[in-house]
Amino acid sequence: MSRARSRTLLVVGGTAVIALGAGIFAGTRITSPADAIARTAAPEASEVTVPVELRTLNSEVVTRGDVTAAGAVDVTPEVGGLETPPIVTGQVPEVGAEITEGAALLEIVGRPLIALAGELPMYRSLRPGMSGPDVEQLELTLERLGLDPGRVDDEYTASTGNAVAELFERIGYEPPEPDPQAQGELDAANDAVDQAEDAVEDAEEALDSAGSTSPGPGEAPLDEDALEDALDDAREQLAEAEATRDEAAAAAGTPLPASEVVYVPSLPRRVDEVHVRRGNQVDGAVMSVSGASLVVTANVDEADYELLAVDQAVSIELPTGELVPGTITGIAEAEGEGATGWDVTITPGELTPEQAEALRGQNVRVTVPIESTEGDVLAVPLAALTAGPGGETRVEVMRDGVAELVEVEVGLTAQGYAEVTAVDGTLAEGDLVVVGDGGENTGDGSDE
Repeated sequence: MSRARSRTLLVVGGTAVIALGAGIFAGTRITSPADAIARTAAPEASEVTVPVELRTLNSEVVTRGDVTAAGAVDVTPEVGGLETPPIVTGQVPEVGAEITEGAALLEIVGRPLIALAGELPMYRSLRPGMSGPDVEQLELTLERLGLDPGRVDDEYTASTGNAVAELFERIGYEPPEPDPQAQGELDAANDAVDQAEDAVEDAEEALDSAGSTSPGPGEAPLDEDALEDALDDAREQLAEAEATRDEAAAAAGTPLPASEVVYVPSLPRRVDEVHVRRGNQVDGAVMSVSGASLVVTANVDEADYELLAVDQAVSIELPTGELVPGTITGIAEAEGEGATGWDVTITPGELTPEQAEALRGQNVRVTVPIESTEGDVLAVPLAALTAGPGGETRVEVMRDGVAELVEVEVGLTAQGYAEVTAVDGTLAEGDLVVVGDGGENTGDGSDE
């Protein structure tokens, strides 16, 4: 064979091999319509299961509330009866100061403005001989402060005045001066008593002399009966003078000027705002005070309202994340334009000063426990529950790849789970229950 012929055969053979390889490769890249459909079709659905768990379930209402001080009020002294301009002369408190009962919260024209707890305002000055519900309120207050007003009733007596005097002395001020007219009547009554006592003394001496001496020559004997009558008259006049003096003394007892006391519903309280400073003239409210205790006010809808009750315990979350206990102390339908739902008043438990300051003016998270399983129970996601033909509740349990329907009794439902107890069949922790299939997006559970 010639060299040229051999070269030709090699070229033809090489070309055939290359063509064969290309054909085989192309065959692997060609897809029939049936194969294409099979490759793009969705996979067969498979059940999505989750294990039965042992867990404690807690049903609760969670809301938010605004923290405010209880019972904010304006303090407005009654200064209309003062003879001089009502100038603030001292004792001006700082914002945040605590006001206690029986203490001076301001000084006006050198006199204290004393804070007392009571519902009735100080609408008039009080003095011995007066009566009324405001007198009774005063005497109850004095007794609460450890002062003795005598019998607690609606009569302002000398004992009431003595207790008022002690109230002022306790905080370092002179007691209010008696009414000038009453003091003048008392002075006159004291003079009358002195004169009556002198008259009794003279009558007694005259009677004693009549019994111990004999009449001189030419003198008529003394009429002892007349002298005894004179002594009796003198003693009666003394008794009358003493009675008048006692009445005058009662009327001249320590009064309580309206300008020196202010009543607020409860004490102690916190100073929120001060509207005056030393040297200012009082014209209206001098400060705003609020209860030293804090309250949380939350608004809930009808569904949550049905679950709540007064005296229920709650948990309040401080801005720091710390939890403090509280109690529902009031529930009322929300009022005001555009108001809806129900307003729930919550009183925190005992707070440290730091906790109180952290809470004041905040909007906080409040959790109200409603019901608990009080321990671990068998629980499944709510999505695992299905209804049977007779209305019974079931779960579908996968056992070795085979589905089994188990009838259950449902207990507490909370936090997306339900407490379950097997009625027909068995159910245990770790059993896999169906919550959906692979074609559904259940949002919970895992594909086993």
